[in-house]
Amino acid sequence: MDRYCHALAYDWLLLTKVVPSSQPSFKSLRDDLRIMATSVTSAESKGSLSSDLFYDILRRLDGATLASAACACEAFCSISKEEKLWENVCSSMWPSTNRDDVRSLISSIGGFKKFYADCFPLIVNKEVPECRWNEYLEYPEELTEAEYYGDMDEIEIVAPSDFVSIVDVRYKDKTICSKVLWGIPNANGFPHWFYSCPFRIDLFTYSTRDDEHAGEVTLSVSDGLPPITSMEKERKDGKLWQELRDGIRLSWIVVNTKIKQAANLSSWSPLGGQRHWPTDKDFLLRFGSVLPAKDILPCQAVECIVLMKFRVSYTEEGGVPTTLKLTELSMQVGDMEGAHLNGRNSLLVLKEALSCKRSKNYEEALESCQLYSKVQSELREEKMRNESSSLHSDVDVNAILTSK
Repeated sequence: MDRYCHALAYDWLLLTKVVPSSQPSFKSLRDDLRIMATSVTSAESKGSLSSDLFYDILRRLDGATLASAACACEAFCSISKEEKLWENVCSSMWPSTNRDDVRSLISSIGGFKKFYADCFPLIVNKEVPECRWNEYLEYPEELTEAEYYGDMDEIEIVAPSDFVSIVDVRYKDKTICSKVLWGIPNANGFPHWFYSCPFRIDLFTYSTRDDEHAGEVTLSVSDGLPPITSMEKERKDGKLWQELRDGIRLSWIVVNTKIKQAANLSSWSPLGGQRHWPTDKDFLLRFGSVLPAKDILPCQAVECIVLMKFRVSYTEEGGVPTTLKLTELSMQVGDMEGAHLNGRNSLLVLKEALSCKRSKNYEEALESCQLYSKVQSELREEKMRNESSSLHSDVDVNAILTSK
């Protein structure tokens, strides 16, 4: 027993950095917790260790390790139910949750432990149908007269005001942007226009509930960017682009206050990107996920597209440290054809997405997106072949008619 107590105390001292030793990794700590848990019950029965010590250990863990510790023994399981532990975890991962209004929101939809369980895993949807172009059904883009004048089935209506966006951007583990958007801009005053027009949320066009959090978002050498002497050199080696793509992380959590559900619609890391678009000073990064659209659209699966654009403001040749400015952070929903969904269909898809399958495995989420891109490319190629064949047929008919 004494040996166990000393081992536990030593691990605790390492975590608090009292002992001058390298801090253990969360993986090794998770294994240590499981081993130590075998003696916890007997230790508690003798009153040798207080629950305060256990709490002090658990509050220093990340979410995944805390969840593993909760499965180790009854004592850890009991303490890990403390909402304050999960509030700390969420605060560390998503700084936006530090806001009072967001804390109240999370409490109203089930608490921080549920919020973490819903938003830490990424959306995975591998049910992507292999559509053929001639089987692809068109769906109406415009509202019918009955829908326009308000006679829509109430079950199909999803209010824009039901949604809240919680967005956090990190670069090399440093938070550079945190924004919260209540509702969807310009949707409540013009509902019929919103439902029929292409859906888009742009965080840098519309302000959030309070202007206190507004302002420019920049990255510089002090944040870890590599210095570049000129854009000409950057075009050749692409070092700045590579560092940006490897270091940037994005979380875009959508909450539906009516059904009390939440999900992260981003992919954490970029799925792709484009250098020098549309000018030689712009970097475009693409994030997103594949969402189910069964019973909503004929294609049955759509893509949530989150775009992030940085512009090079300064290079070293100007006498100012290399600086990037975040100029765009937007969300749209696209179908298999690449067309953007209207507001009504997008809200229906987003609501459905909040209850779909998720995974903590990033590779599985990436595989889901790659499968969607593969099917989308095959559909696009088939469309081009059919259009080319149709064009040749028209030319042949015209040639025959002309010869007569």
